[in-house]
Formats: sequence, C-alpha cells, structure tokens
Amino acid sequence: MYRTIQQQLQARIGAILQSKYQISLSQLAVEQPPSVAMGELALPVAFELAKRLRKAPRAIATELASELNASLGEMPEINSVEVAGAGYLNVRLNRSVVVRAIAADQHADVGGAGFKLVEHTSINPNKAAHIGHLRNAILGDTFQRLLRSDGYKSGYQVGVQNYIDNTGVQVADVVVGLMHLEGKTLAGTRELIDSLTSRQERIDFYCWDLYARVSQWYTGSGVDDASMPVPQELARRKQVRLDTLHALEHGGNEPAEIAELISTAIVRRHLETMGRLGIEYDFLPRESEVLHLHFWDAARQLMLDKGVLYLETEGKNKGCYVMRRAGGDVNAGTDGPDEDAKIIVRSNGTVTYVGKDIAYHLWKFGLLPGKDFGYQPFYTYADDRTCWISTAGESAPGAPRFGRADAIYNVIDSRQNDPQNNVIAALRGMGFTEAAEHYTHFSYEMVAMTPRCAIELGYELSEEDKQRPFIEVSGRRGYGVKADDLLDKLIAAAMAEVDARHPELGPAERVQIAKQIGVGALRYFMLRYARNTVIAFDFKDALSFEGETGPYVQYAIVRAANIFRKDGSNEAEALAAVQAADATALNGEDGTSVWETWLLASKLSLLIEQAIGTAEPAYLARYAFQLAQQFNNFYHKHHILTEQDPAKKALYLATAAVAKREMARALAYLGIESPPVM
Repeated sequence: MYRTIQQQLQARIGAILQSKYQISLSQLAVEQPPSVAMGELALPVAFELAKRLRKAPRAIATELASELNASLGEMPEINSVEVAGAGYLNVRLNRSVVVRAIAADQHADVGGAGFKLVEHTSINPNKAAHIGHLRNAILGDTFQRLLRSDGYKSGYQVGVQNYIDNTGVQVADVVVGLMHLEGKTLAGTRELIDSLTSRQERIDFYCWDLYARVSQWYTGSGVDDASMPVPQELARRKQVRLDTLHALEHGGNEPAEIAELISTAIVRRHLETMGRLGIEYDFLPRESEVLHLHFWDAARQLMLDKGVLYLETEGKNKGCYVMRRAGGDVNAGTDGPDEDAKIIVRSNGTVTYVGKDIAYHLWKFGLLPGKDFGYQPFYTYADDRTCWISTAGESAPGAPRFGRADAIYNVIDSRQNDPQNNVIAALRGMGFTEAAEHYTHFSYEMVAMTPRCAIELGYELSEEDKQRPFIEVSGRRGYGVKADDLLDKLIAAAMAEVDARHPELGPAERVQIAKQIGVGALRYFMLRYARNTVIAFDFKDALSFEGETGPYVQYAIVRAANIFRKDGSNEAEALAAVQAADATALNGEDGTSVWETWLLASKLSLLIEQAIGTAEPAYLARYAFQLAQQFNNFYHKHHILTEQDPAKKALYLATAAVAKREMARALAYLGIESPPVM
C-alpha cells in the first residue's frame, strides 16, 4: 500500500510540474522522515528544481504544497502536505483510510513484462554440495521468487537454470580417481552406483572423499618423504588428468561414458539436497551439449564476423584467438600485440571457459542463429513440476523451450568477476548492447565457518585457527561442510527444542516443525548479509530465537497466531472488522505506536521492488526482522486480549493480523515457511 501511495503522489506531482512549470523529471525521489511525527513521506523535489526555476527551494515547496492540498480529493489516502525545513514536502497520511486499504490487501503491482533467466547453484557434478554452494542456491532461489512475485498482481516470467559442467576438470578428476586409483571400468562404475544405492549410501558423498584423494595423488601430498613419487611420476599423473579432460570434451569414449554416468547420478543427488531447502529448477543445460551441438562454432564465426575475435600472430599469445579484455587499454595492440588480450581459443585449438560461456550466453539471449538444445524430462518434483535437461538429440513431445531471455541474472561468486566481465564485453563488442545492459553478474562472497562451528563439526583446530574470525573450506582437501550434514545438524538441534516444548504433538508434526525451523534458520542466515560480505556460518547464531535470525521472525508469527487462538477468533474476521472500526484509536501516543506497525506492514511491496532493483535480497530479510521487532514491541505495549474498549481491541486484533500476514509473506519470498508452533 505504501508503494501505491508513492506512485500516486509521484504521478500527481509530475502532472503539476508539467502544467505549472513545463518541466518533466524522469525520477522523483521519495524519502521517509526520521519520525512519523513529521509525516510518512518526504519529497526533496523543490531542491532539484531550485536551479532550473531560479527560486528558493522553500518558495517552490510552498507552491507545490498549495497545488497538492487543493487536489487531495483525488488522493483520499493523503491527509495533508506541509512545507518543512528549507524546502521539503512532508506528507501526512489519512491513517484510517490507509489502515482500511492495508486491511483490504491493496498494494502496488511490482511486476513487469519480459522473460528473465536466473541461473544459480551450478555445482560441479563431482561430489556432494557444500555450504558454499548453499549461499549461491539460496540467493538465486530467493531472487527468482521475488521476480515471480506470485503474491502480487503480476510477476515476470522466470526460468530457473542450473548449469551442469559435466565435462570440466573437476569431473575429470573423479573419473581419474575411479579409473586410475580404484581401477574401475564403465561396468565397474555402474556396479558401484548400484551397490551404494542398495546400501542407501550416497554417490556424491563417496566422490567427496575420492575427489580429495585424487587431488593428493596429483601432488603426492599426504605421504611421507620415503614414499613421495618421483617427479617423472607426478608429471605422468598430471598428463593422465589432461588426457582424461580431453577425452571428456571429445566424447564417444569410456572416460566420457563414465563421466556421463557419474555426473548424472550426482546431479540427481544435488536436486534432492536442494529440494530439502525448497529449491527447484526448470532446466539443466549441460556443457556436453554446448560442445557437441557446436554452439561454440556458431559463436566463433559470429565473433570473427563482428571483429571481436582475432588471431594473434606474434607475442606470447601467438597462435591463439583472442579478444580485447574487458576494461583493457583501448590503445593496446596499436604498436604491437596486446599482451593483455583475453585468450578465447588456445594455440592447441581448445576453447577456454570464457569462450564456451560467450556461446552459452548468446544462446540465452536468443542470439545464436540456428542453435538450440534438445529437451528431455529429467526430474519430477512433488508438485509434479518437471525439471528438464539438455540433450544432443530430439526433444521430448511437448517440451518447453528456454533461452531467448530479455534479461539474465547469473549467481556466481565474486572470483568470477573477470570472466563475467569479458562475456559482457564480447556481447557489447558484437553490437548486442541491449543484451549486455541486461546481463547481471549476481556476485557474492564466500561462506566460511566460525571456529566454534568447525569444532562442532569435528574438525581439530590449532590454537592459532581458534583465534581466527573464520575458517575457510576446501573441497580439494575434503575440509568443509556437506550441505546435507549441515541441514541434518540444524534440524536435529531444532528437533530437540520442539520435543522439549511440545511433547503433546505427534512425531510427524514435530519433525515437520523442526524442518521448518532448521531450513528457515539456514536460509535466513545466508540472506541476512549483503552479497559482498563474507559469511562465517555458526550453528548457535543461526538457530537463536533472539536477534536477527529466521527463528526470531518465525516466533513472532507464532506469537501473533496464539493471540487469535486464545481469543477464539481468526485473522480474516479481525481484518474485516477494522473496515468499520472507530479509527480515533490510531491518534495520540498509543495510537501512533499502533499506526507504526501498520505503516511498516504496508511496505512489503516497496522492499520487494528495492530488492529486485538492487539485486540484493538482504533488504527483504532485514525488513522481515524489523517488522517482527515492531510487532513484538506492539505486543508488549498493548494488552490485546484483556483490552476492555471494544474499538481498541478490534484495532489491536487487526494490527496483529496484518503484521502476521506480511511477516509470513516476507518469509515466503525468502523461501521460509511459518511453523504453527515453536
């Protein structure tokens, strides 16, 4: 509702500026006064116009206030417009009108037109998902929820993709481990997967340990000096790795078939892991199809035709196809080779990661003529939603099509800034300016553990490590936190609390509530920090019922629900009753504290818009916490159930109902469920 009022006010001021001054402003800033006593909105528009009109800001504000007050009949939500300070326009809302509109669930439409592709998770299918992958997946899933805006009038059309690099070096490492450390053939690998499945053991967990072992095998680490391999043997092992990688890229051989078998099995496990967090995907594009369907060949020709890609004939990059690096010196190469140019095709003919990524993103925008994946169903979710996977063959009947996006958002950690910038530079260099402008690298910093968390997970730390602010994880060393293990520990800790507080509930209900609390704690912890902040995960902090946590907001919702349970009424009745209630209770000191709860509850759509515009879900997480705080303050100040004045009680009940409704909505956008009890 707050955003709706903002939009109405901006439109009205825009009309006044055009009529009175023949001025159009592309943007009209709307601020929030530091105190509700000064009004609910503040506009600095007079300061923006002062130079153009050659008038003092206060004089302009006085003229605008007069025009606005004269047209308040067209804006019943506004009570008055006042001039404040050196020229601010302070707007006071009609509290009773606004409360009734909020209760009736009137709000701004934050949706828009166009098809958006959100790519997130994109875990190498070589081992189990770990804690760092969870930040990526939770950020991406939350952002696609915001874009869809299911709870509002219309959202964007959104496709969620999870890129599967099934031909990369990490998968090659696992194939090396299976074939050269464990002596397995394709048949042996199939038997291994079947055997693990029959024992209810996980292939992604098995490969977690295997990946760490093969990493040590390459370097000879983890052995004593006496058994350290000779340099020639270490060189041979590295060549095995390179040969295996080339075999995977080429396809049609046993290593490639083993890679296909093992990566597909692991991808299924990844989908199950993410499903525990409520994360689902529409499409799984695989790198093997990017290669085998010759996306790069089409992209290469396009880049050559557009003059973006060229063959370097001298210098250190001689024999390579290169492009000018994003942010590079515009004069580089004028007096010789551009030594800083980005290599796209190596001198041996192999394509770099950036080259394949350029081809893939041309497809995403529908800019790769005549090229598309085949689509086959891969995984079915509990709600019968299908997750599709790419294939080099024909598509299944009735298969959807992906790509041809109006905008894309790539959730990739900040270490990939340079490759991402080079893809954007390639798009811009080919003349696809609009695509480049709608390409968002949704970057984020790493996830580590607090020393306390590492100790709880069974790791032995030195005294020096115990003093560090965080402990980094390393998949190659096998030092980290599997996503499923983390979830299990969080749910187990929540289960202990639920068992102690609610022994009257049945086992299944207690398990469900523990899952809601554990998942909510994890998702909120990953979302509460700005994306450019390193997270040090900690069990105790995440599960706390106090402070800025998911359980704190969940508990506020449960507290609101308990009010209606004890009163014997329901939220719908309370919200309907406020339509006819005496709104005088909103005035005065006590009324202002109630009004502040309504006002904050009305700002959800505004926060969604901000979170989308800045690609920063942390704004919404912070809002959910602030609304929970505001509700708890209201709850402690007003004795709702024992209030003797019927009009006040009706207003208080409606306040609890609207706060609960908007807190639950905010959590839903964060992918967090609201448990019935805690």
